[in-house]
Amino acid sequence: MDKQKKHDERMANMTFSSVYPHYVTKVEKKGRTKDELHQVIQWLTGYDEATVKALVDEKVTFSTFFERAELNPNAHLIKGMICGYRIEDIENPLTQKVRYLDKLVDELARGRKMEKILRTE
Repeated sequence: MDKQKKHDERMANMTFSSVYPHYVTKVEKKGRTKDELHQVIQWLTGYDEATVKALVDEKVTFSTFFERAELNPNAHLIKGMICGYRIEDIENPLTQKVRYLDKLVDELARGRKMEKILRTE
């Protein structure tokens, strides 16, 4: 199995609940709020805070997390580098969606304006 395929498989099987607390810590450490994090997650996936909590409690994989999501039609506007990968060049759809979320959380933590994060401008 090649390196990329292993990476994509690992992303699919990783639980959202294992990453979510790191998202919270990352944004709060930089002065942003959990509510803002939930606003970003809801924009990308359609999940409200209660649904996110239920998915965390259910320990769903990222595969299940994104299968159930209604991805924002403007998600394709999320571009740039995250974790050494250019988002728009990622071929695996699930890995790309996970990186979309990573990029939005990163932008939030870096203090980017919410209007820009949510691609409303």
